Amino acid sequence: MQTPIEQVAALTIGTVESVSPSEIQVLLAIDAPQTTALNTGAPTGFPRINGYVLIPNETGAVVGMIVSLRVERSTFPKRTGMKDFGLIDLPFPLRKLGLTPLGTLIQEKEKGSETYYYKLERGVVAFPSVGDPVLLPTVAQLKSIIEASEPADRRVSIGTSPLAADAQVTVDPNKIFGRHLAVLGNTGSGKSCSVAGLIRWSLKKAREERQRQGRNDRVNARFIILDPNGEYSSAFTDLSDVRRFRVPPVSNGFEKLVLPAWMWNSQEWSAFTEAKPGVQRPLLKRALRELRATDVAKESNSEVALYLSLQSYYRSLVDDKSKGPTAYMAKPGKNDFGQKLHAIGDSIEDYSKKISDHEECLKKLSDRIKEIADSKYKTFTNDQNEQVEYYQAFTTSDVEVAIEAIDKTLEYIPAPPENLGINEDCPIPFKVEDFAIRIKDLAYEQGQMQYVDSLLLRIKMLLSDERLKPVVSPATDVGLSQWLDEFIGKNLGDNGCISIIDLSLISSDILHTVIAVVARIVFEAVQRYRRIEQKELPTVLVLEEAHTFIYRGSDQEEGNPTPAQMCRQTFERIAREGRKFGLGLVLSSQRPSELSPTVLAQCNTFLLHRMVNDRDQELVGKLVPDNLGGLLKELPSLPSRQAILLGWAASVPTLVEITELPEEQRPKSPDPEFWKVWTGEEERSIDWKKIADDWTHIENATGTPPKSTGKSDEEVPF
Repeated sequence: MQTPIEQVAALTIGTVESVSPSEIQVLLAIDAPQTTALNTGAPTGFPRINGYVLIPNETGAVVGMIVSLRVERSTFPKRTGMKDFGLIDLPFPLRKLGLTPLGTLIQEKEKGSETYYYKLERGVVAFPSVGDPVLLPTVAQLKSIIEASEPADRRVSIGTSPLAADAQVTVDPNKIFGRHLAVLGNTGSGKSCSVAGLIRWSLKKAREERQRQGRNDRVNARFIILDPNGEYSSAFTDLSDVRRFRVPPVSNGFEKLVLPAWMWNSQEWSAFTEAKPGVQRPLLKRALRELRATDVAKESNSEVALYLSLQSYYRSLVDDKSKGPTAYMAKPGKNDFGQKLHAIGDSIEDYSKKISDHEECLKKLSDRIKEIADSKYKTFTNDQNEQVEYYQAFTTSDVEVAIEAIDKTLEYIPAPPENLGINEDCPIPFKVEDFAIRIKDLAYEQGQMQYVDSLLLRIKMLLSDERLKPVVSPATDVGLSQWLDEFIGKNLGDNGCISIIDLSLISSDILHTVIAVVARIVFEAVQRYRRIEQKELPTVLVLEEAHTFIYRGSDQEEGNPTPAQMCRQTFERIAREGRKFGLGLVLSSQRPSELSPTVLAQCNTFLLHRMVNDRDQELVGKLVPDNLGGLLKELPSLPSRQAILLGWAASVPTLVEITELPEEQRPKSPDPEFWKVWTGEEERSIDWKKIADDWTHIENATGTPPKSTGKSDEEVPF
């Protein structure tokens, strides 16, 4: 059995030659291992870049990471105790190591036991001195360096360390998600699999912990994945209750992606419509306030609702008059106008029954409006013996009488406060189709019609684009609480832990806006949760291709922000403030040099995959302490699945081989199989008709045109 002194001597591989706070130089002994060390308890590769050595001191042992290896030529062998160096004057190789000090390995005794264990503490209290021995760590010491000593840091295993006897690399979800994580690396380096694995392994470990406690209920977790490439849709199919959303039409377990435009705030509307700050933006904000206030007022059946409704009818009739005869004389305008007058009359009559203070004047107004409509109402029997109803052409005088009647009635109804305590950013539903009308009415009142053409055009484009309309103006009403249930998750995770929002088919016109709105709503939801409950609601927002949406921008940008700028500003705010409300960010990017420095600076943990671009390497190098810069020089040569984990969630910077996911659990981002297709090993048949039909939203694949009704406009006698 070896004595402690003999054990130290057997593990000694050199001596300290120079010391600085950022680097320690070591001169290796002539008999130090050349490729493999066999005296540590198991065969260990030595020396290796990113390997570890120990330098004993009075507090334990300084842990040094090998960052450089080199050979110097000496004119004689510098062997301790040897006096023959003057006999032969020939060059002799000296091997040297460059170390980065990482922390201190301390030996402690378990409570109530005689068993000792090793614990790594960050920071170096006592630096070594020149001449101090340098030792190889044993297998137990090596695993103690990599494997976290705190129980919380051993919660989730993400892989092993190939340079530390395959020690388990584990993380604490509180640290890796709570203080933002950046997964960076070139395409094909394994970023998406790492992100999917982190989510999967964290949920699995949480589920096991609940079962250990005797609880079989659901994991109360929330992951929202913003997926611009549609990679993650099939990565979690084996898990129950994964909510997957995409642009309609949908199938195969997907739900419709809806983001009603009434949920947008004034900044998002201004960015999308490119509203100018002089006239357009104030009109846009006022229209939003009034539309939201009208909806609230209608719910309360109050005088406020009556006033706003009469005001809306007045503006609408004024707008019809400004359009000229086509609105109320020409076909089909006269029919539409007659039906509109009747609807207005019925609505006013309903108010007269609810508000007794104004019952008489409202009844008179209702009768007057209906009288104008009924004066033009006609019927006839067609050839099929069917009764046909229609309206004759109205005159300008008819329209003016209706406008004047409503205007006089408004004098008897008290005007409400300007905004009823509701601002333009409250997510209160309103008919998005009314937005352009309200802006136009306001501009008409203020004599500013010449300034709003471009603004109205952008809003109408949004609602007329068949790609966007199902998303921003869905046919089925969706309330705010229902949207939060579906997209963020129900109480106690009753509808699952993962929400995947597939944005691959979203029009580029609105993509940045959609991502910004989703991120902002999630942020404001958890913000309000903490204010009400006085506790955080842990939620993780995952963003793929982050460089596209959080691009590097200037703080001196002038004018109204574009959707891209607004999207970046949203994520910068989340990066700065999200942690306080329990919202964590996971950013995945292949171009970190194009990412916003503000967002990157707020990320406390980095998982760095292969990275060959010099600008990206330079940027990442600035994010880590100076003494770890050498560690990143290995980035260009990392194989797939290997990455460097450093930051708050890692006890020491670690080269980790990420646990491999089964193929069916990986995001859909494999390299294309050109050769297998070319050689016929894999078939790729094509049906361009099927693709074209899907592309053009043609549901009837036969291409049969719709049947004619058999009726002609000439059969209508007016």
